[in-house]
Amino acid sequence: MFKKKNKFWFFIPFLISLLVLIPIIIIISSFFLNTSEYKAFLTKTYLFYYVSNSFILLTGVLFLTSLFGIGCAYFTTFYKFPGSSFFSWALIMGFGIPGYIYAYSLNAFFSNYGLGYEILNFFFYNINYNYNEIIPKVFGMKGGIISLSFSLYVYVYLIVKITFNYQSQNMIDSAKSLGFGPLKIFLKVLIPAARPAIIVGLSLVAMEVLSDFGTVSFFGINTFTMAIYDSWMTYDDLATANQFSFCLILIIFLFFIIENYSRKNSKFHIPSKGYKSINKTKLVGIKAIGITSFCFIIFFCSFIFPVTQMVYWIIKFPKLFVLNEFIEVLFNTLFLVFLSTSILIFCSLIINYGIRKTNNKFLIFFTTLSLSGYAIPGIIMAVTLLTFFSQLSQILESVFNLINIKSIFIGTTFALFLSYFIRFFSLAINGVRSGYEKLNRSMDDSAAMIGFSKFKTFKNIHLYFLKNNLILVGVLIAIDIIKELPMTLILRPYNFETFATKSYYFASQDLIESSAIPSLSLIFITCFCIILSRRFILKGI
Repeated sequence: MFKKKNKFWFFIPFLISLLVLIPIIIIISSFFLNTSEYKAFLTKTYLFYYVSNSFILLTGVLFLTSLFGIGCAYFTTFYKFPGSSFFSWALIMGFGIPGYIYAYSLNAFFSNYGLGYEILNFFFYNINYNYNEIIPKVFGMKGGIISLSFSLYVYVYLIVKITFNYQSQNMIDSAKSLGFGPLKIFLKVLIPAARPAIIVGLSLVAMEVLSDFGTVSFFGINTFTMAIYDSWMTYDDLATANQFSFCLILIIFLFFIIENYSRKNSKFHIPSKGYKSINKTKLVGIKAIGITSFCFIIFFCSFIFPVTQMVYWIIKFPKLFVLNEFIEVLFNTLFLVFLSTSILIFCSLIINYGIRKTNNKFLIFFTTLSLSGYAIPGIIMAVTLLTFFSQLSQILESVFNLINIKSIFIGTTFALFLSYFIRFFSLAINGVRSGYEKLNRSMDDSAAMIGFSKFKTFKNIHLYFLKNNLILVGVLIAIDIIKELPMTLILRPYNFETFATKSYYFASQDLIESSAIPSLSLIFITCFCIILSRRFILKGI
């Protein structure tokens, strides 16, 4: 039985976690609903095509992200070369550029008479030659793989770099004494030691690829995500969209479970005994040039290339900038980010404090179960919330004869806040929980002994030790919300634009140059957040 004073700290976290589980409940219940003829038609015709495209896209992106991420992490951790300190943090800047914005730049550069053509024509103007014939085409699947790889490799880079950084020099010295060269140490010692971290990074990449909407939509790649979108938007079949969503969720949950299991077995702390920090090998000559070139190419392709493309469009078409429109979109974006982030952090503090105070195993299990919402793609989140509010509205109308409440929840900022809350609930909870795990419970007892109330203990002790976690969590949530496209696109109010939806709108209307201002604005804000949180993200590495 609960003590009366603990009931509040049990039921409030329980109700919040229950709210987050709504999409999972809706997706599971969708199998009891009738579908249209579209499902049977799609199953017999194009479904295998959608699935095979998703598999090809996933395989290509996983290969490139592992190559970029592991390679950069290895070089910047174990070697000193020109620019090594710079690349150590600069390589994370690509995280601020969503795949769909990278796709706009890639398409514009390599298209007929695009920026690539203009550069060649500028330097070789006197040569009468059609340069479009030699410029490679990177549309379709090829473009999708490249765009997603350069925007997602940071997941692998950061996690693997942390693991590499905490390898003991003693282990490397032992391998050298056995006659192992650098390549053999990398393959036989470092890669096996970092395998859990590599799996974690690639699992996160896989979840992002399978849930991507903006990039595959722009390049016209028919993946399983597009099958879900078409089921709802084109054929008005929410039941089929939810059933397909369930299939995709099962696959993504598999990666989610693998990621959690691998992370559980990973140890990123420094061993207290026998640990010797890494002695970086200084490189000179051709090796230094080669590794510097590799890191620069990754940095250039992932960050400088898309930013330069956007800046070029703004300089070339300055009239596309409309101040009033820009201010409105900026306000909408920051409004969603600030309010959503504040609500998420506030609720995560309540839940983690409730778990700490009650130490109830059921509440811990139920809260952990609700964290699976992070594995739900944005487009599925939007579809399930639409289904939930439609069904709830029908029940309230038929049973209680109430007005149609669907208009209150669909196409409003409330729907956006709710979708962001459910989608990024896991990020907020885990970020605050990691800080709470470092706080010994004896600190609460000591505070009580000197007369501190529960609120004063929370305010003066908990918040003081959690402030760095709260800043980092807030920044990471803000970046995800700014980049989020499908949920915002589907659930937003009429004529309510963010930088993400505005850039997508222009690109979808083949007004690619007009997407430069919202795209560059999005990149600027996300990169500012990354620089702000750099000392937390790269702490100790």
